[in-house]
Amino acid sequence: MPEENKRKFALWIHPDTQERIKELYKKDNCKSQSEFIEKAIRFYCGYVSSESGMGFLPTAITTAMAGIVETSENRVARLLFKLAVEMSMMMNVLADTTEIGESYLRGLRGRCVSDVKKSLGAVTFDEVVKKQGNQ
Repeated sequence: MPEENKRKFALWIHPDTQERIKELYKKDNCKSQSEFIEKAIRFYCGYVSSESGMGFLPTAITTAMAGIVETSENRVARLLFKLAVEMSMMMNVLADTTEIGESYLRGLRGRCVSDVKKSLGAVTFDEVVKKQGNQ
């Protein structure tokens, strides 16, 4: 925006705010404190007028965040797949070596679902062994 279109007006701010402006305006590559204040006002106006603050975040930040999330999702998906394969192998070995009836399995499944819900998914082998010893 051309300098000739700017207007001068009185601005009342707290001294500590003015000190922060003096500290930061050069770090933001502003030529003056006025330029820094105008950029800050424009940023805040954009934030307030947007439906959500996310719409106002710079594209680089949102792109980087999306990339991080996608990488994390892919890693978790790969680890879950590997875990499922290991669980399947373990269940097949166990099924080959034991003779467990369907009614026992149904009861066990219900008990296990209850245990996992109570523990928020953090069931340890030690806890199961202790519980099995009590029954």
